[in-house]
Amino acid sequence: WCLLLPRRQKKTASHAVTELENTKDCSQAGKPLLCPSHPTEELQLFCEQCDQPVCRDCVLGRHRQHPCDFTGNVIHRHGDALRELLKSSQQHMDTLEDVLSQVDEMGSAVRSRAEAVAAEICLFTRGYVKAIEEHRDRLLKQLEDLKVQKENLLLLQKAQLQQLLLDMRTGVEFTEHLLMSGSDVEILITKGVVSSRLTKLNSIAYSTHPSVDDRIQFSPHERAGQCCGYEVFGAILNKVVDPARCTLHGEGLHSARQNQLSGFTLLCKDTTGERMGRGGEAVRVTITHKDKRDCAVKPTVCDNGDGTYCISYSPEEPGLYAVCICVKGQHVQGSPFTLMVKHKFREHQGVFHCCTFCSSGGQKAARCACGGTMPGGYQGCGHGHKGHPGCHHWSCCGQVKESSECLCGPPSDTSQRSLLRTVAL
Repeated sequence: WCLLLPRRQKKTASHAVTELENTKDCSQAGKPLLCPSHPTEELQLFCEQCDQPVCRDCVLGRHRQHPCDFTGNVIHRHGDALRELLKSSQQHMDTLEDVLSQVDEMGSAVRSRAEAVAAEICLFTRGYVKAIEEHRDRLLKQLEDLKVQKENLLLLQKAQLQQLLLDMRTGVEFTEHLLMSGSDVEILITKGVVSSRLTKLNSIAYSTHPSVDDRIQFSPHERAGQCCGYEVFGAILNKVVDPARCTLHGEGLHSARQNQLSGFTLLCKDTTGERMGRGGEAVRVTITHKDKRDCAVKPTVCDNGDGTYCISYSPEEPGLYAVCICVKGQHVQGSPFTLMVKHKFREHQGVFHCCTFCSSGGQKAARCACGGTMPGGYQGCGHGHKGHPGCHHWSCCGQVKESSECLCGPPSDTSQRSLLRTVAL
């Protein structure tokens, strides 16, 4: 043990080191161990303070004041302590061996698990790659079909235009030849047929633009559904919005209330009348007052991302407004249109009662807008008397629906006083 410690330490600098094999041999031979400091003396004593065997000369020398005893008297105590320490060390050894075994088992488990996960990854990626490849083939097939469809439409349009051009060229050449070489009688005889033919050719409607366009786009971030059990992305966008086919829906199209939020929905469609199914269109909305030039409403356009756009507004002034809805600079179906903004909802100022007589507690001066009166000087309506509408009604305007809007404007001072009195009562 002393070999493991630095030789320069004071406690171990003077220690003599003997190999265990040599001591073992000596023990077996029965030879006594001699003191390193006094070679002629046998180690028969043990210094408790220095914790080492000593000889008699050592006890008389530098261990004079140290507690010492014969080795036979202390061996049991020190041997028992060493045995306890040995037992504890053996337990630690067993634990360490068990932990090492667990570490080895965990290493094997980690390797096995990593191999299994690697197999899962390979299986997943193979399926994913297959799904992407199938999706790629499907997109290319869709693109090819779309290209062939557009080319066929262009070929059809081209054939029709070429035939119309040929007919017109033939008619024009015949007419020019007739006017240049024909006699007056020949011109007059064929005039009707030639004129009818040219008129018919001129009346044939044809588009001055190609019947299709080259708008074919690929959106890599568009969800494309499932393929082989995997969600894939990427779609071909070939739909083109047609403003003439876009429609408007909602309660706030033609009527609204002052200072109340209202709105409607714009549904964008393509040239075939199908819903676009995606957003991103340039939608422009203007709402201007017809009588007040400086009065306009600033609308809010919300793109829902599915081909619909929510348009909300809150007019501050009542009256007629002109509403224009444009997509890509063109008016949609029904635009422009007129919007009627009514005054804000007028709350009832009276009471919703069965009759003035009951609600006022029998006051003669209490009046009601229903026009009913009672005999005996009563100015308001009562049960079973002339003018009573026969059901609950508002005292301010006579409306029989409790949730209705008040029909009367600001009341005069006289009626206001009687009305307030009815309400108070």
